[in-house]
Amino acid sequence: MAKQNFNRFTGLVWTVTEEGIYKDDLSLDFHSFVRIISGEMKVIQADRSYTFGSGSMLLFPRNQLSNVIKQPKDGRPYKALVFGLTIERLKAYYTRQKALLTSAPDYTVRVLSDQPLLESFFASVTPYFDLQHKLPESIAVLKLEEAVSILRFIEPGIDSVLADFSEPGKINLVDFMEKHYKFNMPLEKFAYLTGRSLSTFIRDFKKAFKITPQRWLIRKRLELAHLQLAGREKTAVDVYLETGFENLSHFSFAFKKQFGYSPTEIKGKLT
Repeated sequence: MAKQNFNRFTGLVWTVTEEGIYKDDLSLDFHSFVRIISGEMKVIQADRSYTFGSGSMLLFPRNQLSNVIKQPKDGRPYKALVFGLTIERLKAYYTRQKALLTSAPDYTVRVLSDQPLLESFFASVTPYFDLQHKLPESIAVLKLEEAVSILRFIEPGIDSVLADFSEPGKINLVDFMEKHYKFNMPLEKFAYLTGRSLSTFIRDFKKAFKITPQRWLIRKRLELAHLQLAGREKTAVDVYLETGFENLSHFSFAFKKQFGYSPTEIKGKLT
């Protein structure tokens, strides 16, 4: 299990350490400014994937459904430093600074090149974990301004993302769910990301798919798992996390109930 160390004196920065393999599906409500110290992180989204190793720096935009796998590498645990760019603090920043909105928001993960400004920034916030008293708000404001100023300098057009405070609008539910069904999210999160209340989401879902969201999600994930097991040299251990199941026993039980045979028996059934 990942160990998170959030510093209550800053409300801005924390570290994540993982000694083994850790997987989670997530969609954060703030932008994450990240430096990976050691280990490896894989980020799998609906239409792309990334692999980040020691020394990688990135900006992870908010409200992006992602499958994240963190694991040790080269004998060192996964460890990362994360600086949170919350909507509340960004709103305050952009009341003082004019946003340069020259393009539509691009919410893909930004891979940042290694340079002194970034190294200096992350080095400056690491000692905050040893604070014994609350960090003055004036300093917290300065650190956020430094972070945003660096991002604006090295990533022209980033204001279109950081200064976009809109909530997700109502979008095509069928298209969204067909792309994101393998992410293990609460229905409330699916509803929010499609611009709906939970009750409206369930109503619209049943109208579109003629089945409940829960049953449809399990069926789609099992169909994907079956395809992967049948067409690749993969085992149930390899695919259950990738297809949105939380544990192997639940996956195996659901698989056999759906298809009439277990994941380990699939090769024999197809030959």
